[in-house]
Amino acid sequence: MNLNEQKKDEFSRQFSVGLVLVAIVLIIAVFLFQSAPMIAFFWLSGLGFGYILQRSRFCFVAAFRDPALTGSTVVTRGVLVALALTSIGFTAVKYFYYFTGQPIPGQSYIAAIGMNTVVGGTFFGIGMVIAGGCASGMLMRIGEGFEIHLITLVGFFLGTMLGNNHLEWWNTHLMWIRDGVFLPDLFGWSGALIIQLLVIGLLYRLAVKWEEKQAL
Repeated sequence: MNLNEQKKDEFSRQFSVGLVLVAIVLIIAVFLFQSAPMIAFFWLSGLGFGYILQRSRFCFVAAFRDPALTGSTVVTRGVLVALALTSIGFTAVKYFYYFTGQPIPGQSYIAAIGMNTVVGGTFFGIGMVIAGGCASGMLMRIGEGFEIHLITLVGFFLGTMLGNNHLEWWNTHLMWIRDGVFLPDLFGWSGALIIQLLVIGLLYRLAVKWEEKQAL
């Protein structure tokens, strides 16, 4: 069997396995939908996002790490574009609920801002660079067979429990803005979206300039 035939045979086997897996996924989705439609949605959307992450190698760690290590800002700019698109989408959804007089979804996620934000962000940033992946990247690589990331997963759970155990202390100390910040309350819906897009656009421009400078 020559090389081309081997590749065709391998592709045929992979295609067959893929069809079987898709069938299993759909059967499980149908089974879940009968008792819990939202769980079925989470099942399909989670697998979809995981597939996209794995195939695109989309990684938040690389977005922060690569500009300093390699000078490349390709992933950084990809993250910024994603943030811009989601900002528009979420603003549209939230404004629809606001305009129709319904409770605005997601308001419970407006958290207090204080030293906990700085400390937590710093430790998480250092940890994800050392581990080579954030939460999504870690799960993706475990699925790919990188067993070393199981250690990261354990550390992730332990760190989460430790942080949750001390959350009350952080919520009562070193807080700067206890009620958090919701930009539409300060600048209006249009103003908040424009400001956010301008900031993202500025960061995108800086990323382009940084890569051009590193290429010289």
